[in-house]
Amino acid sequence: MEQIANLHIEKLPEGVYLATSDDIPGLVAQGRTITETLEIARDVAKKLLEAQAERHQKTTLESTRDSFDYPLILGT
Repeated sequence: MEQIANLHIEKLPEGVYLATSDDIPGLVAQGRTITETLEIARDVAKKLLEAQAERHQKTTLESTRDSFDYPLILGT
């Protein structure tokens, strides 16, 4: 089952991107590009959710639906 976690991504003054999530406490990921940041955030999210499952804690995330909006980021 796929689930959706909302990310907040911001570009830092140093030129790197930072991703955090209110949906998954403790998720912090940083990368040189948005794509790299998203890949790192996905890995961090999986590890955090696995660790919570081992401690019998559960973060409730929204399940994917048949349709949803997704921003497409295009490079210039």
